[in-house]
Amino acid sequence: MPSPLATSRLRQFAQRPVTSVRGSSAESSEEHCDLCAEPMPTATHRHLLDVSTGTVSCACRACGILFDHQAAGGGHYRLIRSRPRRLDEFDLDDVMWASLGIPVGLAFLVHSSAADQVTAFYPNPMGMMQSVLEAETWQEITASNPVLSGMDSDVEALLINRLGEARQHWLLPVDDCYRLVALVRTHWKGFTGGTEVWQHVERFFEDLPQ
Repeated sequence: MPSPLATSRLRQFAQRPVTSVRGSSAESSEEHCDLCAEPMPTATHRHLLDVSTGTVSCACRACGILFDHQAAGGGHYRLIRSRPRRLDEFDLDDVMWASLGIPVGLAFLVHSSAADQVTAFYPNPMGMMQSVLEAETWQEITASNPVLSGMDSDVEALLINRLGEARQHWLLPVDDCYRLVALVRTHWKGFTGGTEVWQHVERFFEDLPQ
C-alpha cells in the first residue's frame, strides 16, 4: 500500500543530507518547526514520528524534547534519534531473504509497537510499498541476530541492501530510510528506473558513516 508520507514530504526528504553529514550543510538555511513554527536550521533539526499515522514532522529542539514525552501530544509522538550502525556480521542468507517475499533488493523493516508486528517497506516508482512479515519469520531473524533486540520500535529500521552483489545491513533512523525512498521516487525514470536513480542509491550508502 502507499506510503503514509505525502509526495511533497518525500521530495523534501530527498533533498536532505543523510545522517553522516547532518550539520555539514549550510547552517544559515532554515526551515520551520511543524509543531510551533519556530525557525530552525535545515541540516541539524530533529524529526518526530506520529506513530498513529506514520507521518514524520520536522521539530525544533524544544518540541523534540516536549513531544517525545509520553504525556505530550497525546502520547503518540516518538523522537527519531540518530545512531546509525552498520551490521557487518548480520546473518541473512538467500533462503531466509526469499521467505520474506520482498520483490526488490532494497527494503527496510520496522517494528510497530502499536500492532506488535514487523512491516517491510520497499521503494517502487509509485512511492513506498509495504508487506507485513510473519511473526515466526521475524523471530528466526532475531534469533540469528541478537543485535536486533536493541532496535527501537517505530523509529528505527533494519535497512537491507541486496541490489546487485551488495549484501549490506544497517540499523538506521527511520527518517533516513524515508529519505532513501524519496530518492528513488524522485529520480526514477521509465520501467527500470534508469541509471541516475541507482547512482543516487549508491551515493546514499556511500555517505552513511562506515
